[in-house]
Amino acid sequence: MTISKKINTLLANASFIRKMFEEGERLRKQFGEENVFDFSLGNPDVEPPKAFKEALKKLSLEPITGMHRYMSNAGYPETRLAVAKTLAEQSGLPLNENHIVMTCGAGGALNVALKTILDPGDEVIILSPFFVEYKFYIDNHGGVVKEVATTAEFELDLQAIDTAISAKTKAIIINTPNNPTGVVYGADSLANLGKLLENKEKEIGHPVFVISDEPYAKIAYDGITVPSVFKYIKNSIVVTSHSKDLALPGERIGYAAISPNIERADLLMEGLVFCNRTLGFVNAPALMQRLVAGLQHESVNVAEYQEKRDLLYDNLTAMGFKMIKPQGAFYIFPQSPVKNDVEFAGIAQKHNILVVPGSGFGTPGYFRISYCVNKQMILRSLPAFQALASELGLQP
Repeated sequence: MTISKKINTLLANASFIRKMFEEGERLRKQFGEENVFDFSLGNPDVEPPKAFKEALKKLSLEPITGMHRYMSNAGYPETRLAVAKTLAEQSGLPLNENHIVMTCGAGGALNVALKTILDPGDEVIILSPFFVEYKFYIDNHGGVVKEVATTAEFELDLQAIDTAISAKTKAIIINTPNNPTGVVYGADSLANLGKLLENKEKEIGHPVFVISDEPYAKIAYDGITVPSVFKYIKNSIVVTSHSKDLALPGERIGYAAISPNIERADLLMEGLVFCNRTLGFVNAPALMQRLVAGLQHESVNVAEYQEKRDLLYDNLTAMGFKMIKPQGAFYIFPQSPVKNDVEFAGIAQKHNILVVPGSGFGTPGYFRISYCVNKQMILRSLPAFQALASELGLQP
């Protein structure tokens, strides 16, 4: 066989998201782009903020000598310091550049963190519904996935987490605001999780790291502020990117940050820097590091996303679809009107609507709509959603 048996098996079970996106390409060729309503991929349609464009122009016109050369594998000290200052403001903790590693996006940061802390057979808890790639990232580094469901409202189920923790548990990955639900874990939830872990760590005799995946942290609605995990959980690691908040997914720029309260934080940092290098990332993109250093308080226009959320939420609920109103990110996760969510996605596709079955996120019976799309496409899709709702006999 040309590829390994393991990868061949994984390919057969690969992401529903990509499959639906590819189906969208086929439908666009058949029916025309304006008649296909593709809500499958979380690829921001907004442009980076004006401050990014101005910084990019300035740097291109006034280049810094040697700015494309190698730097420390952790990244430029000035960029790491800028990140640390922002996190210190949010958490009230004394973070500095020695708590930050610049990475190739949040995906790079997650792989670096998992490589650093996992021994073969260590368990990592992921909370369903979850970002589909978590399983692959954990497997990359010899870890064992343990899925734990959230509550009916997609909040942390502390009792289920407590039950799932064993002597082999090394980490829990949380994602807030969440992909695919849009739920934000509040301060009380994080504080209670922190207390639970303190007790469990005494019981099992070693730390359980909380890896908080936060690429949507600046995309929150209705006055909600996403709490800093560092405030509430001692053994916490934040991984994030500027893919969503600055609309730079193709630039692959992010970071991993560790709580200064972690014992032997210096050793953990050494491990992160070493793994950033030896996993082949070497360092985060130099040009992007220069640019994002001055943009830590910038973001895309969140009001645009909130308008799209409201447009979809208000119309779909009026048609009879049931869902939790998202508090952040740019996804809605309604209940499937058909018991089999994959079957429902097929029915929706007949109306040229592309959504992702909840099974792809570890939660059958739901489907994901990604609304980081053009507003006009949302408006054009509403009659198709109404036809779909009527076909399935939904009632407001």
